[in-house]
Amino acid sequence: MTEPIEKPEQQSSQSARMSRFGFKKPRIFPPVWLLLCVSAMFALDRWLPLIQFYPRLSGWPSWLMVAPGLALILIAANGFKRAKTGVVPFSKSTALVTDGVYRYTRNPMYLGMALILAGIATKLGSLSAWLPVISFVFIIQRQFIRNEEIFLTAIYSDDYREFIQKVRRWL
Repeated sequence: MTEPIEKPEQQSSQSARMSRFGFKKPRIFPPVWLLLCVSAMFALDRWLPLIQFYPRLSGWPSWLMVAPGLALILIAANGFKRAKTGVVPFSKSTALVTDGVYRYTRNPMYLGMALILAGIATKLGSLSAWLPVISFVFIIQRQFIRNEEIFLTAIYSDDYREFIQKVRRWL
């Protein structure tokens, strides 16, 4: 007796989330992770300040890491726009961007987000505010960067391998 053939609309949500490159497509994208981590930082700092290294910083100097992080994201996104390729992870890639800030880091948008989080953690001054920063870097590395490298290697092969040899993942 033969098994009934599943129609595409009947396939499990698990298989629908699989990319053709063998990894699960993420449900939560980096900007949402950024916002979740910012919320967690303020919550942990307020309700579970493990160690308060110094009083909370105030004024514009406390934002000295946030501004460069935001600038890095905007400059990198503009590089994608100029190349007319998708900014959203795992969207259609029409060009390999290797100029501008991509000469120094393969992941300037993620680095910019990490800088924003580090700036906020520095402003808050508690150890607990740094825990979401570490979590963010781990999540981005595992769910996005590693899989994007597979994705881009499959698309650009030797050009991307050469880019990896020249430019570091983070810094």
